[in-house]
Amino acid sequence: MTAAPVPVSRLHAATRIVEGADDLVDTLTPDGFAWLYDDVALVASGVVTRVEPHRAVELLTSIEHDDEVGLPATGPVAVGALPFDPSASGELVVPRRVVGQLPDGRRWVTQLGPSAHGAPEPRVAPGTFSTHERTTYDEWRHIVRCALDLIERGELEKVVLARRVDVTADRPFDLRQVVARLRADQPGCFVYAADGLVGATPELLVRRRGDRVESRPMAGTVVGSDDDALVRLDGSEKDAREHRPVPRAIADALAPWCTTLEVPDTPRVVRLASVAHLVSHLEGRLAEPAPDAWALAAALHPTPAVGGAPRAAALRTIAALEPAERGRYAGPVGWVDARGDGDWGVALRGAVVDGPSATLHAGAGIVAGSEPGAEWLETQAKLEPMLRALGVRR
Repeated sequence: MTAAPVPVSRLHAATRIVEGADDLVDTLTPDGFAWLYDDVALVASGVVTRVEPHRAVELLTSIEHDDEVGLPATGPVAVGALPFDPSASGELVVPRRVVGQLPDGRRWVTQLGPSAHGAPEPRVAPGTFSTHERTTYDEWRHIVRCALDLIERGELEKVVLARRVDVTADRPFDLRQVVARLRADQPGCFVYAADGLVGATPELLVRRRGDRVESRPMAGTVVGSDDDALVRLDGSEKDAREHRPVPRAIADALAPWCTTLEVPDTPRVVRLASVAHLVSHLEGRLAEPAPDAWALAAALHPTPAVGGAPRAAALRTIAALEPAERGRYAGPVGWVDARGDGDWGVALRGAVVDGPSATLHAGAGIVAGSEPGAEWLETQAKLEPMLRALGVRR
């Protein structure tokens, strides 16, 4: 999102119900933001100002606003995607304009100052593509075996390793088309776009609504989504071992802020388009004063679902074994509003798109019993939805 910042002291936000029947995705600009799920759908454009994540709610509450809708994500918001590395700096954007849609189909608009530029001109979709595996199969086998050696020595319980694929097209990608394909092909996922990072993640890091908090982590995967695949996953000790540290770590992080916290004894199996996952759904009630959604996300990230356990040892292993930094892959992506409510997902099943180039990552949790070839196939299955959304057929 590009624009000259506006002094916060002069800001005024107005949220109104408006007429509109066009698709929200049509308003997405290449450097804009989108968050599309069943009960929250919004597309943002323009830049009023940028803010460090931990200061976002303080800044938003200082903005005078007139909100006739009064629901989560209406009024001034801060949006964006942050790096995977929790020590790396990152910023959120307070957009000039947010267009949202309520579950009943009504449209609302929050405006902070002059409108941002309109949607980009229609583009011709790319027709030819070249792909480059930045991590070869032999390299993957090597880093997985290195991780397994650390696990066998007791230095790690789990580590999530990722590989990268680069795609180059004959024309620039149109993010609106990519997002539309993801919405159609990935039901049950949070479809997101944030300044060129686009994807459809099944994993909810944290959601806050008033004093309610929930998290929906996923770890443990089987390729395929038929009934046989679900039975295999439900009975897999290796995948149970991969999932086990995740809800435990999230519960430990949330518990100090909660008066009640429900943690399931066992995960359930969730079917997606081409894979199935083990999922735990944690729900709690926050003590007053309730932390805002970003504070909760920052406390949780990175969970063992994308880092490993113990956290510090897993992050050191990722830095040592993966050939390049992850950037925003597997980092937090989402929004927070002036009430402190918000949604934060984990930036998975996506790509960084820059003109005709796209960079994809996919990871797999390595635990005792992991086999390099099977983990490679898992990462391939996780790459496929984004490759299809880009138009690549392999």
